[in-house]
Amino acid sequence: MTTKLKITAIKPYPVWVGTRNQMLVKVETDDGIFGWGESGLSGREKAVVGAIEHYREFLIGRDPMQIGRIWQEVYRSQYFEGGRVLQAAISAIDIALHDIKGKALGVPAYELLGGKQRDRIPTFASTGDEAEGDVAIERARELRAQGWQAIRFFPIGQNSKDIFEPRESIGATASMLNKARDDVVLGIDYHHRLSVAQAASFCNKLGRGVLDFLEEPIRDETPEAYESLRTMTDIPFAIGEEFASKWQFLPYIERGIHQFNRLDVCNVGGLTEAMKVAGWSEAHYVDLMPHNPLGPVCTAATIHLAAAVPNFAWLETRVPETKLGFDNSDFFPVQPRLDGPDYPVRDLPGLGVEVNEEAVKAESFRFWEAPHLKRRDGSVTNW
Repeated sequence: MTTKLKITAIKPYPVWVGTRNQMLVKVETDDGIFGWGESGLSGREKAVVGAIEHYREFLIGRDPMQIGRIWQEVYRSQYFEGGRVLQAAISAIDIALHDIKGKALGVPAYELLGGKQRDRIPTFASTGDEAEGDVAIERARELRAQGWQAIRFFPIGQNSKDIFEPRESIGATASMLNKARDDVVLGIDYHHRLSVAQAASFCNKLGRGVLDFLEEPIRDETPEAYESLRTMTDIPFAIGEEFASKWQFLPYIERGIHQFNRLDVCNVGGLTEAMKVAGWSEAHYVDLMPHNPLGPVCTAATIHLAAAVPNFAWLETRVPETKLGFDNSDFFPVQPRLDGPDYPVRDLPGLGVEVNEEAVKAESFRFWEAPHLKRRDGSVTNW
């Protein structure tokens, strides 16, 4: 490649795929090379579209190969820097630029991140948020028989669309997990629905060694709250899927609060920011366990991250929740596919994912809202 590329268009596509919207972004260049990215701010896609439209105004004409410089400019060129909406927009653009650069150079995106350190990406599978009690235990056994060595449960009451009482959930959930203990890595995602006291009570109801990781038991706004909980249990914490920058990870990594980073490349600032968090985590012996809840663009980008870093545990996968339809082949004719419990690391240029733009254009955005949960006394609680 001898000519200098220029960005000619940035197109946001908030589109309904399966049972949820995906916030896709296409970045085009004057040489015909284009890249795809994805935002992870599910349920607030319209806000991300607005941010992308602001960035588009000054990114047209820029060199897409200068990924690091563009990241710094979109972050630092505004007085009100950062925040989850802006970082979700930056993430999508950054991922698309890595796709472009990989295609322009004829190399997989992981080559832009230092090269491949592993050939296969191990995943963890979930029992599904509709499975509870013995049904969830049986589903875990099925996943174990299919080869998964890391399995995540959801708490009793997770699938409620109206009422969630933490104290009613923790005892029943602990009984389920005590019964489910097997010779695999076992975890649970409490989706930040507990207080510090409730989370401590839950941990105390578990047999020693039952859980290998406890994901997002409480909200993340106050690191000191997690630090307090850390003193009450020795169960490893998996935290960070909502973090929107390396600065949000700082107190958790520096203070030794957690053991697994639930980093989301589509929220944290793209691959550029994710690699910085990965290096920082390596220095503190914290492994990556990336959040990957939506589409194949996010999955592909995260596979490249996982291939390029030494401190990696497992990547989230949606098995056996295929009914959700997030990987619909009509929209994504070329995408990562599981081989047993692993994603093979492929050598396609860029991200190695293709998007059917005509299908995307034909499918409209649909407003989707997560359940607004209440307790039995009528007060609002976390989803």
